[in-house]
Amino acid sequence: MTAEPISEAAAPDAEPTSPWPVPPADGWSVDDLFTLPDLPPHTQLIDGSLVFVSPQRRFHANVIDLLVQGLRQNLPPEFKVSREMTVVLDKRNGPEPDVSVIRADAVIGPGQTSYEARDVFLAIEVVSPDSESRDRTTKPHKYARAGIENFWRVEENGQTGRPVIHVYELDPVTRAYVHVGMHRDRIEVAKPYPIDIDLTAIDAL
Repeated sequence: MTAEPISEAAAPDAEPTSPWPVPPADGWSVDDLFTLPDLPPHTQLIDGSLVFVSPQRRFHANVIDLLVQGLRQNLPPEFKVSREMTVVLDKRNGPEPDVSVIRADAVIGPGQTSYEARDVFLAIEVVSPDSESRDRTTKPHKYARAGIENFWRVEENGQTGRPVIHVYELDPVTRAYVHVGMHRDRIEVAKPYPIDIDLTAIDAL
């Protein structure tokens, strides 16, 4: 389904209208996410509802920069690293991980707006105050159900201002994530490929 564009003109005696699109009775679809006019940047679709993001904090932006740079070091040719791109999980869910490691052949051109869940090997969420529940519970549950093998949840260490990364791997039997490690000053993992990132380097950003 697609929504009709919102009319900017109204009769003088008409009731005030909302500047936001009115959702269909059964919610929005991924197709709507890509066709509705004038949505704010980085709008996501969760359970058929549009989710708008708050202005990004410096910590959030710096962590994304640090991880994208670190993940691209020693990156095998079969992978690509992408930031803030929609991942289509199903018809009613199109979240936008902060960082993703994807299959290289899933990249089809500069006009691409999304990836399919089957092409994502790692999804990373940097927790923000306005999205704690989604980043800690809702999104990882959906990523796991969609079969994404690896998930990182990044929190801010309130004392140092540095990232703390919780690493999860998918249990193929339960289709749920298992916590396999917490990393503070450096993250060294073997999946989805050998990764070694100095997290203290955020101090220089």
